[in-house]
Amino acid sequence: MTTLPTPTTPAPDTALGASLLDALRPALPDLSVGALLGFATGVALRHVGRVVLIVVGVLFITLQLLAYFDLITVNWLRLQTLTEPWLRQGSEQGASWLGRVLTANLPFAGAFTAGLLVGLRARV
Repeated sequence: MTTLPTPTTPAPDTALGASLLDALRPALPDLSVGALLGFATGVALRHVGRVVLIVVGVLFITLQLLAYFDLITVNWLRLQTLTEPWLRQGSEQGASWLGRVLTANLPFAGAFTAGLLVGLRARV
């Protein structure tokens, strides 16, 4: 005579995980697309940022070489006073503006932001 295994009730953690998955299932397409687009944007910003830094570095080296050979004279204090308001305003408003632009009309802003942060840190 064989005995049949008795049915067991799922563990509370398994039931909770299943109910959470059922609750998230309708949002998964938006979350996955948001995360993917955020990652791609983060990688793109990282590469564009590198190019901008290279251009600024080459410009500085060029100015220093021209000043070294007495072809130009650079008034660094005047340059600082001219650019400081732009840099201060950019640092205060730049991040919030970029966040508004990148998440405008996106229902998946949380996943996008998470993907963006991962993309900025990725070694691609």
